[in-house]
Amino acid sequence: MFKRVFWIGLGVIAGVLAVTKAEAYLKANTPDKARQFVLGPDQDNVAMRTLQGLVTEFRDAQRTREAELNARYGAELKG
Repeated sequence: MFKRVFWIGLGVIAGVLAVTKAEAYLKANTPDKARQFVLGPDQDNVAMRTLQGLVTEFRDAQRTREAELNARYGAELKG
């Protein structure tokens, strides 16, 4: 179990470092118009917008699945 947690943590750290380095390279070596096309007009909050989008998408999927399960199994419990 500890090995899995270690490797997952290491993968997350490597991913964060890779994205941070790629974003820094993109900001340093591309013209402003290209950066706005790739990162959007708010270039300082790309990570926060991405995280908020992921959380929102997860919650929407969770609610949809919960409603599906309630519809399927709720009827069985009532009748």
